[in-house]
Amino acid sequence: MLSRVYCASTVGVDAKIIDVETHHTNGMVAFFLVGLPDRAVKESRDRVEAAIRNTGSYYPLGRITANLAPADLPKEGNGFDLPIAIGILNMSGQLHTDKLDETVMLGELALDGKIRSVKGVLPVAVEAAKKGFKNLIVPKENGGEAAVVEELEVFPFEHLNQVKDWLENRGSMDPLRSNVEQYFNQNGKHNPLDFSDVRGQENVKRALEIAASGGHNVIMVGPPGSGKTMMARRIPTILPPLTLDEALETTKIHSVSGILESGKALITKRQFRSPHHTVSDVALVGGGSIPMPGEISMAHNGVLFLDELPEFKRSALEVMRQPLEDGSVSISRARMSVTYPSRVMLVASMNPSPSGDWYDPHEMNGTSSIQMQRYLSKISGPLLDRIDLHIEVHKVSYEELSGKAKGESSEDIRKRVVKAREIQSKRFMGMKGVYSNAQMSTRMVRKVCKLDDAGSEILKKAITSLGLSARAYDRILKVSRTVADLDHSEDIKSNHVAEAIQYRSLDREGWLG
Repeated sequence: MLSRVYCASTVGVDAKIIDVETHHTNGMVAFFLVGLPDRAVKESRDRVEAAIRNTGSYYPLGRITANLAPADLPKEGNGFDLPIAIGILNMSGQLHTDKLDETVMLGELALDGKIRSVKGVLPVAVEAAKKGFKNLIVPKENGGEAAVVEELEVFPFEHLNQVKDWLENRGSMDPLRSNVEQYFNQNGKHNPLDFSDVRGQENVKRALEIAASGGHNVIMVGPPGSGKTMMARRIPTILPPLTLDEALETTKIHSVSGILESGKALITKRQFRSPHHTVSDVALVGGGSIPMPGEISMAHNGVLFLDELPEFKRSALEVMRQPLEDGSVSISRARMSVTYPSRVMLVASMNPSPSGDWYDPHEMNGTSSIQMQRYLSKISGPLLDRIDLHIEVHKVSYEELSGKAKGESSEDIRKRVVKAREIQSKRFMGMKGVYSNAQMSTRMVRKVCKLDDAGSEILKKAITSLGLSARAYDRILKVSRTVADLDHSEDIKSNHVAEAIQYRSLDREGWLG
């Protein structure tokens, strides 16, 4: 007696269809689960037996073997309970249905037969639709998430008996439908953060607008209380809205991580992740025996904010270099290798010195030059090379703080950012993996960011007289291109280059004073 039920297992942000084969023979009572299951999957044996007995069915005696194929793919998670239970019921003749060949199912079973939520439902739904399956059975809490994939008929259930009734065509149930457009219409309606709350700092807001327009990484340097964190938390409010593809990518990452809010179907807002400075290397970029995404992947298509950058462990910062460059992070372990997307806008902040205020070499009781060098050495040159804009943030004056005039709203800034991004979308149409100016390769920079004689002369003087490093050259060209896009200019003019140069303060010789 043999039964075959289809389930799925996540591998990175994708899923693989799993054949759950159940076989029964006479002999001593035993249950064997094969196919590289992890501990959570192995423990399904006891949950499945109790659920079957407590729902009015009988658990067959004898030797039962459940095989999770393909056998060389590690299986992890709690979603195999339901398909194993259905396989046993079908194999033992207690379930008669012709729907199993066109249905994928997953869910954890409680001992009384209730179906509990699982993680990674959206990647499973995408894979099931791609493989041509018609139906998907999921826990009720995961129904909205699965219904985002319109090519499938999604049936959310609360109990094992409901699944049995549906498979045997007892009663009628309509598949769950999802209105994806409605999720996007609700986006940003009740956001309490707005740039109009920020008093003063017009030069910093201008720099952040440029960063958002071109997807540039940025670092803000200023004393405590100058508003660095306040402004960083408002950056997502000026970024362009997520596209459907970006929303699906982001939701898949949160789904496989198990942190998608209960009952939430789709993430439609840009993510803002702010890990603590004690974060480990694995927590930042991902890892584990079965690799899971880290903070840099959780912030995919959004903002990764590193507050007080020099306080982070140097090893944690160094492992981010390649993901920032490639837009993805590959994690290799003995059992498997996975790749998670990590296309983020890195926003960092730091104090200008260990004491918190600007460095003054003539101050007797201030920070020494050696202390300053040690402080800044925590940030390596290669990491700084991946940050396009360096912004000096000064304290806000009393007049600006007490003034009644409100700053420009996030909505007004966002309109300009969206227009600049539309120009870039047309420019990079057909180029895979390039969506903004910050993602241009060196060859593309030479092609797209051509300067006139006046612009070239200004850049030459900046590099020679201000002591700008060689690595600043491409970054200045990219930022200049973004400034020109905000100005709706096809050509990069000398004023665009001049504005970009002022955002490379950390590259200047003698910046320490």
